[in-house]
Amino acid sequence: MTIRLHANATTTPRIRRYIQQSSKTDKGLAKELGISVDTVRRWRKRSEVHDRSHTPLRLPTTLSEAQEAVVIELRRSLLLPLDDLLVVTREFIHPNASRSALDRLLRRHGVSRLADLLPKENEAETKPKTFKSYEPGFVHVDIKYLPQMPDETSRRYLFVAIDRASRWVYLELRRSKSAQAAKGFLDRLVAKAPFKIRKMLTDNDKAFTDRFSTAGERKPTGNHVFDQACSEHHIEHRLIPPRRPQTNGMVERFNGRISDVLATTRFDSAADLQATMLRYAHLYNQHIPQRALGHKTPVEALKDWQKSKPDLFHKQVRNHPGPDR
Repeated sequence: MTIRLHANATTTPRIRRYIQQSSKTDKGLAKELGISVDTVRRWRKRSEVHDRSHTPLRLPTTLSEAQEAVVIELRRSLLLPLDDLLVVTREFIHPNASRSALDRLLRRHGVSRLADLLPKENEAETKPKTFKSYEPGFVHVDIKYLPQMPDETSRRYLFVAIDRASRWVYLELRRSKSAQAAKGFLDRLVAKAPFKIRKMLTDNDKAFTDRFSTAGERKPTGNHVFDQACSEHHIEHRLIPPRRPQTNGMVERFNGRISDVLATTRFDSAADLQATMLRYAHLYNQHIPQRALGHKTPVEALKDWQKSKPDLFHKQVRNHPGPDR
């Protein structure tokens, strides 16, 4: 039988049992066995004779519990490989996270193997309803409130646009959510998007439509500033049904990721917040594979679309250097 003892152990299991069964005094046993009185007292208090683990009950970790929860959710929802997850973690959660610590975290939570997280082919569960497939050019748009920074006198708004087919994202931080601000966002979105925008889905906010007035709901007149801007760019403007935000769920889910970043990041200024939002959009488009895209990034998906249907694009899709280059 193999006996494992601590490297600095001064007793054996046989001596420990002798100590527990002896009626001699602590000092007498210590003198007899050539050990300290504290060692005698420690083994008399125990019923077992084997060394206990010296591993701390709580291992020191770089990430807090909340940050660990965000990392695990990113792993489960996006199915990111370890190295990709490390890039996202360092950029938006903790800059000093190490690859080995991240690997241990995944192992502790049972998500270290990507194969175990993939849905089984023989699962007979009902699939959730998904968006109808479209070519690049059908864009979802929404506005998200941002927290007010210490050096700001008022909060800002995040305008977000996401392409249904490629998940390509464009965002801007604006001081106002007026119709003019929405029009400016649309003009810059059309210029930045590599594809031709043909359809656009928004909610019924006053920045996008005059569907609702003081008299209640009515048919949009088409005279709203945003509607006119859509017409100028030959874009069909669609509205979600009233009180049905899930219809615009694609952009709402992206806004949920933005909420995670806001909840786990400390911002010192308005400039810091803006830089983080823009970095996240860059990382999302260029480096985060999407399960809905066959584990490709939005830019990789756009490149594939451009090869098969170049007429949908008005500029070349290009990769840009990552945050660590």
